[in-house]
Amino acid sequence: MSLVGTWYIYKMQMWDKDYFNMEVQAYIKVGKNLLGNFQFGLVEGCIDGEMEGKKRLRFSFDGADENDPCSGRGYIELVDKDTVKGKFYIHQGDNSEFFARRAK
Repeated sequence: MSLVGTWYIYKMQMWDKDYFNMEVQAYIKVGKNLLGNFQFGLVEGCIDGEMEGKKRLRFSFDGADENDPCSGRGYIELVDKDTVKGKFYIHQGDNSEFFARRAK
């Protein structure tokens, strides 16, 4: 099983679907080089990850929250081949768990 690919976020602890899908369908994308990007609501950024075991990727990110610079960290972890859970921690801001499904 691999974390590489695009994952569509379907649930977030802190925000409802109206917010996290307001501009695009919320997602997190992981490339083969463990770099990627994400967007939910008005938060978007680029991730730089490192595998922790076989099922968890820890990452830092740099991006924007409502056009203001933001950064943070997080993780994404395989639940099964088509489902992940994870968490975003925005530096000096909110944090939220999320659940996502593999894009088809």
